[in-house]
Amino acid sequence: MSAVTTPVPAAGQSPVRRLLPWLATERSRLALAILLGFLAIGSGVGLLATSAWLISSAALQPPILTLEVAIVGVRAFGIGKGVFRYAERMVSHDAAFRVLSRLRLAVYDRLAVVAPAGVPAYRRGDLLERLVRDVDATQDLPLRVLLPYASGALVALASVVLAYFILPASAVVLLVSLALASTVVPWIAASAAADAERASAPARGALNADVLTLLDGAADLTVSGAAPAWLDRLAEDDRRIGRLAARSANASGLASALGVLLSGGAVVAMLLVAIPAVRSGELVGVNLAVLVLLPLATYEAVVAMPTAALALGRVRGSAQRVVEVLDAVDPVPDPESPAEVPTGVVGVRLDGLRASWPSGPEVLEGLTLDVAPGERVAIVGSSGSGKSTLLAVLAGFLPYDGSVRLGDVELRDLRGSDVRTVVGWCPQLPHVFDTSVVENVRLAKPEASDDEVRAALDAVGLGPWLDAQPRGLNTSVGDHGALVSAGQRQRLGVARVLLAGHPVVLLDEPTEHLDEATAEVVAAELLRALTGRTVLWVAHRPHGVAALDRTVRLP
Repeated sequence: MSAVTTPVPAAGQSPVRRLLPWLATERSRLALAILLGFLAIGSGVGLLATSAWLISSAALQPPILTLEVAIVGVRAFGIGKGVFRYAERMVSHDAAFRVLSRLRLAVYDRLAVVAPAGVPAYRRGDLLERLVRDVDATQDLPLRVLLPYASGALVALASVVLAYFILPASAVVLLVSLALASTVVPWIAASAAADAERASAPARGALNADVLTLLDGAADLTVSGAAPAWLDRLAEDDRRIGRLAARSANASGLASALGVLLSGGAVVAMLLVAIPAVRSGELVGVNLAVLVLLPLATYEAVVAMPTAALALGRVRGSAQRVVEVLDAVDPVPDPESPAEVPTGVVGVRLDGLRASWPSGPEVLEGLTLDVAPGERVAIVGSSGSGKSTLLAVLAGFLPYDGSVRLGDVELRDLRGSDVRTVVGWCPQLPHVFDTSVVENVRLAKPEASDDEVRAALDAVGLGPWLDAQPRGLNTSVGDHGALVSAGQRQRLGVARVLLAGHPVVLLDEPTEHLDEATAEVVAAELLRALTGRTVLWVAHRPHGVAALDRTVRLP
């Protein structure tokens, strides 16, 4: 997809209104879809009205030529109803999916900005629900709310105008019935299900979060005997969602019943108005059938409105959860006038650094450290001393007080994306995706050639292993790296850093999950591969630390 400017809706608006800028990006397609929907429903109204006139007129046995136009009209309306409906579905879904892709990209972009400091505010399963199902639910706004109301209103207006030209009094009957069906009935349905529709999205998020928690901790929960309690919790989550769905279904059934009642009542009222008009000569007899069937035909224009009102309630609940992600506060906002990115091998200087994770205690208090360009320093200390917090600050993920300089540039004066072109971070357990080795490493530099990727892998000692694999670079790593060892997974993470060419490299306990022999080998290979770069190596274990230039202990 080509580059698209992300809409910037005003803060403080309702969640649904916050989605409108994304809809506006497809206004032409949505307008065409509304027109096609109008023509589809209008063809249905025209088909029934024309058929009624044709049958009534044919009963009088007029010359066949007087019926030809009506006969052609019936055929045209019959064909047009299906064709226009198909075209409307194609255009409206195309527009909705385009809007959906832009909105999903905006949510991804926002998560990329606020992570990792802003992500722990959400449970993992709940965040997944927001990212997938809640974003998907917003497509109901154009498809099940906007289009039914807009096209239905146009058809209803056209039908009232038609009734007026046939018999003015009948237009009043039709207008009143359609107004009630399009306003009062949806309001009743929406009011009956309002709480249920708003609560359904958070309830699904809670269920998804509990399911993932149970799956992730199944072994520990089973050993501790807590699994039955969690299963009961899931059952209660499921029952709650079932109760909410039942309330929505009851509201939908009530709306359908009221709609049928209004439609039938409009037919009776139309008879009461039209029959006297026929007797008085005000209405031509053949038009009586047209007026009587017109409320039934036009009901298609408003039958979807109660459902649209219920859909709007669901959209509100999901939109609120999506907007919460879009409004997540950036822990480290970009400066208005960013500084130039430092080039070459740069040093790191900390002066009075103070930092902490959101809602957590301050673990770095006045830290001062000077790392020369190309120097390799071990950072050691007890758990909770701030080692990982220090790396998060240097990677641009956490705000700080004091001074942090990369070369001659203050860290906070750089854009976050620029910081991460200078600083590369390899965590304890680098995430590997269920794809090939080459694609996992190429994440760091999408334009890199296979030869460049292979060079990075050779540098971290994976060359012999790759040579022994039948598929070489295309060897699969499996789900969560199930087909590679912990040491190979760690090397893949460092290979990414090497391929990206970061002059400053942060290593967060790279040998923590390796056995003694593998840890020694991996440490030696990492140090050799990182020669000439500024390295901060957070360590709990001694492997590789002795080969570094010096060791700094955090209190």
